[in-house]
Amino acid sequence: MNDFSVALIPAYRPEPILLDVLKQLHHAGMSTVIVDDGSGPEYSSLFEKAALYGTVLRHYRNQGKGAALKTGLRFIQEQYGESTVVVTVDADGQHRVEDAQRLCEAARQHPDALILGSRRLPPAAPLRSRFGNCVTRGVYRLCTGCSVQDTQTGLRAFSAGQIPLLLKIAGERYEYEMKVLLEFSRRKIPILEIPIEAVYLDRNASSHFRAVRDSYRIYKEILKFSASSLLGFAVDYGLYSLLIWTTGGNLLISNVGARIVSSITNYTVNRKLVFHSEKKVLASAVQYFLLAALILCGNTLVLEILVSQGGLHRMLAKILVEILFFLISWTVQRRLVFGTRKKGG
Repeated sequence: MNDFSVALIPAYRPEPILLDVLKQLHHAGMSTVIVDDGSGPEYSSLFEKAALYGTVLRHYRNQGKGAALKTGLRFIQEQYGESTVVVTVDADGQHRVEDAQRLCEAARQHPDALILGSRRLPPAAPLRSRFGNCVTRGVYRLCTGCSVQDTQTGLRAFSAGQIPLLLKIAGERYEYEMKVLLEFSRRKIPILEIPIEAVYLDRNASSHFRAVRDSYRIYKEILKFSASSLLGFAVDYGLYSLLIWTTGGNLLISNVGARIVSSITNYTVNRKLVFHSEKKVLASAVQYFLLAALILCGNTLVLEILVSQGGLHRMLAKILVEILFFLISWTVQRRLVFGTRKKGG
């Protein structure tokens, strides 16, 4: 098919404003795929009217926003060509059609990128939106090294060629959208942002985002990135303390012995659970342990300087050195050791 724009709208118990959104998209010449995510029989009439403006797909029970997006993506993959541009739009009227069109145009110009509609939240925006976005933005940048202004935006555009990857990413509810950002940054796929107007109707009262449960799903995906290093630090620090006691305070033996065991632990967890690396074991292992050896040398040298010349207590010096080399190690692992290059890139 020719270049085409399809708006994908996941909807769970939507307000009648959904019909206004669909009318605007229709008048703008965009096709629409609406996914009824188990809204129930009382919403049948609303979705029957929605079907006048696009294709309605149904879940017979609520499965979550991520699952609804994947259902729509599978349909689009089957019905449209790879030259199609997809834009995800919320059902509650928060996204303007003009902004959706701008994102689609950007996706055509950058078919290998994910385009985000980045809201610049006004003071009148709901507190939970401003606070949640601020915290998530900071943690996401800390863990990935990527700067994204609006990690929680639902207005996203991309080429249909990205659909196979999007369908592989785990997640069925609100955490799915964060997992997409994490996976794209891991694969070094460009994430571009276009400023859009933030629209809040009745202070976003129609949102089905459950603050505690859904925030947990989102943040656990980010914090998981740091858990492996914390585990490695616990193993390292515990062995270091034990060896300091059993060797009569020998810094070299204690630090090297603890580092060897913690490095093996950290490599195994990072490869299998954190980065889900597709690299061969031998290639990533060689890079990882070369990095570990270099960090061990630097770690031991700096530790020795802080203790012998700086006069710091051995235990305090260990903590300070670990923080410094954690940041160095994390950056190199994310970018070089376990990083996945995009095919053709």
